[in-house]
Amino acid sequence: MTSRNLTRFGSRLGAAALCGTLLGGLAFGPDARAHGEKTHAGGPVRKEQTDWGIAGERREARRTLQIRMGDDMRFHPDRIEVKEGETLRLVIRNAGRLQHEAVIGTPTALEQHAALMLKFPDMEHDEPYMAHVAPGGSAEIVWTFNRPGDFQFACLMAGHYQAGMVGQIQVSPR
Repeated sequence: MTSRNLTRFGSRLGAAALCGTLLGGLAFGPDARAHGEKTHAGGPVRKEQTDWGIAGERREARRTLQIRMGDDMRFHPDRIEVKEGETLRLVIRNAGRLQHEAVIGTPTALEQHAALMLKFPDMEHDEPYMAHVAPGGSAEIVWTFNRPGDFQFACLMAGHYQAGMVGQIQVSPR
């Protein structure tokens, strides 16, 4: 996080919330964008190891999964099984009339981020494990699941996570 962003977010979130956000693995880069404006197509993806994996290269993805989301506040499918080390290309389609997103993370990180989104619905961020999708649109996440465990993907738009818009990711060890 740059000092400019730290100052901007520090004044809006307060020191305690900011520290919790940073510790939760949700640090915002200098190229952050508001919800609905996200796109990684125009530049290189920042690769940073997280507890749930690392950004992948599209050419490394051996499998593409289509995920549909809608105003019923559900993902279809809502369960994904992956082998440790596998890179997936997730194509996320928004069949609804509302803005939605898919964010990959640990249950704890997603819960913390969802709580912040309730307080600050216009919070700016853009990470390779996030896809913000306009109504009728689509986006993709290319992700390497290099750590085994149980993870989730969720829509963190204010109220959507709380309405149950969460899917499960099981990464089995090699």
